[in-house]
Amino acid sequence: MNLAITMLVVIAVASVIGTVLQQNQPYQDYIIKFGPYWHAIFKALDLYDVYSALWFLLLLGFLLLSTSVCIYRNGPLMLRDMRHYRLSMKEKSLRVMRNFREWTLNDSPEAVEQTFARYLNNKGYRVRRKTAEGTTVMAFMKGHMNRLGYLFTHVGIVVICVGGLMDGNLNLSMKEWLGKLKLETRDISASEVPDVSRLGPRDNWSFRGSITLPEDSISNLVFLNIRDGYLVQELPFAVELKEFRVRYYDSGQPKSFESDLLIHDDQLDTPLEKTIAVNHPLIYRGYAIYQASFADGGTKMALNAWPLFDAAPEPVELVGKVNARRQIETPDGTLTIEFENFQQFNVFPAEQVSASGEMEQGGEAVSGTDMVRGGEMGRSDKKFVNFGPSFTFKLRRPSGEAREYVNYMAPVEQEGHYYFLSGMRERQAEPFRYLHIPADDKMSIDRFMRFHAWLNDKERVRRIAEQSASQAMSSADTQDEDMLQNIVTSMVRLTSEFTRGGYQAIDQRIRQTVPEEQQMQVAETYLKILNSVLENMYWELLENEGAVAGEGITAEQDRWFEDAVNALASMGPYGSPFYLQLTNFDLREASGLQITRSPGKNVVYLGCVMLIIGVFMMFYITHQRLWVMIRPEGQGSRVMLAGMGNRNQRDFSKVFDTLGDELEQHYASRQ
Repeated sequence: MNLAITMLVVIAVASVIGTVLQQNQPYQDYIIKFGPYWHAIFKALDLYDVYSALWFLLLLGFLLLSTSVCIYRNGPLMLRDMRHYRLSMKEKSLRVMRNFREWTLNDSPEAVEQTFARYLNNKGYRVRRKTAEGTTVMAFMKGHMNRLGYLFTHVGIVVICVGGLMDGNLNLSMKEWLGKLKLETRDISASEVPDVSRLGPRDNWSFRGSITLPEDSISNLVFLNIRDGYLVQELPFAVELKEFRVRYYDSGQPKSFESDLLIHDDQLDTPLEKTIAVNHPLIYRGYAIYQASFADGGTKMALNAWPLFDAAPEPVELVGKVNARRQIETPDGTLTIEFENFQQFNVFPAEQVSASGEMEQGGEAVSGTDMVRGGEMGRSDKKFVNFGPSFTFKLRRPSGEAREYVNYMAPVEQEGHYYFLSGMRERQAEPFRYLHIPADDKMSIDRFMRFHAWLNDKERVRRIAEQSASQAMSSADTQDEDMLQNIVTSMVRLTSEFTRGGYQAIDQRIRQTVPEEQQMQVAETYLKILNSVLENMYWELLENEGAVAGEGITAEQDRWFEDAVNALASMGPYGSPFYLQLTNFDLREASGLQITRSPGKNVVYLGCVMLIIGVFMMFYITHQRLWVMIRPEGQGSRVMLAGMGNRNQRDFSKVFDTLGDELEQHYASRQ
């Protein structure tokens, strides 16, 4: 009993872990969530696939075996005990019972026998009689179904274990141990998966797989995630997604989503049409098709690639597609853009704070004012704020190193001003660090990109530098041509370093070339020179746009300039030679389907019903036994009443006392 209870507790705890801990996810997700240390422990314990773990299946098998042996040994005894009234009880045995009463009555033994039988029958007791040598023994029994409770409980445990083993993928584990099955770990298409990593419709009687179907596509397979790889499970029918629909709340959050499916099967004369939704699956031929999620199904995007380290004033037009790749030539060589996702809605709580942490760069920290602007993301009186469409992509270099980016299509309001947001992270475990590009008064990115291109135009920068230096020397009444050219060269160099590496590049140059005691003074001089170029370049830009009024630069234009300088300072840590701007898109959605086959599920349900019935029968039905021994004594009879119950002796004693008192009152009222 102790061993059985221990195994039941361990299995229950493992089942809780298997329910709380999402099973069969990519190992990288677990590493991000739990860290390398706990990931290694959980992996060693097979907690990522509890129900198929060897130790879990062995526990189920051992519990099944031990409980079956228990039923085999004790079941027949319990069934016999249900029908056995124990009429061979002796007077000595009755007298030693805890519940015992004795009377001497004036009635004959036959009359006493009839009275006791009629009374206890009315109380729900069944009776058997035996008379030998003038002594009559009457055996009464009630609640004999209590014994069935024990049988139902144990059989229920056996049935549950059988159902668990049926759905435990034991056959897959055996095939894998024998080398007949191998997990696929490469990121390849389903058609390229070798036969050793594929399962036919009859090769696996229980599975839980998933597939993402774009609209107007069809598939007859699902992917089974197992540990650090996957298998391809073929289906005996094909599933086609005709249309996918998502309904949203006013805040932009998904309200519901459903899929219109067609089932193509050789056993059907015409395809089966069915609409599924969350918690409303399609059950077909023992397979359950659930609406699990939704994703992008290959949205096409029109993009502008703005060069960040080039004087080109116009962007390069690109066309991208989610789940596709394309190469692009840059000054850094050939880079690969991997388009990963598109989201039409990005809903955040109104009080959520934007990513304002620090970004490690070159051993030093670039503060939030350089890489991001702190503050609430989209202040609003509403509970949620929709940032609009965004797309996610990775920029991979020839070495294989990649950075992940997320760019928003529309400018986002923060602290009363609008910015084009672009998040970047070097590792998936890191949060995104956001580049804030200020939008102009037309809510476009054009002014900033023009300003940025002019700063990368060396001839334009030299002309601005010469004008600034000439004005400064004229004010100082100095006409040294060599000094003028040195100042101009310094201004051009500082501007170039700033546009490519931000303030950090200038600071690094100062630390490498200037004695420590002079670094502060030189830094202040450099900043004045740099600001002079930036301000004069911005003034020329505004004049070119015709945006300069008679009173000069407005407060709003001055704020835009500060934001633009902050964004320019972040271009180096941003790590991309271009900025991708989403200009248009052709949305194509996909439905995430989970297809399961679980023949053991109904077996487990049956076992649970039997277990519940058995537990209730054991706890709420008491097996009660009464014996009445009647012997002639003079003109009357001597009667002994004894009883016992199999549980809760205190309550049974109360029942026994009540029966005895009522019988005494019956005979007392007749005297």
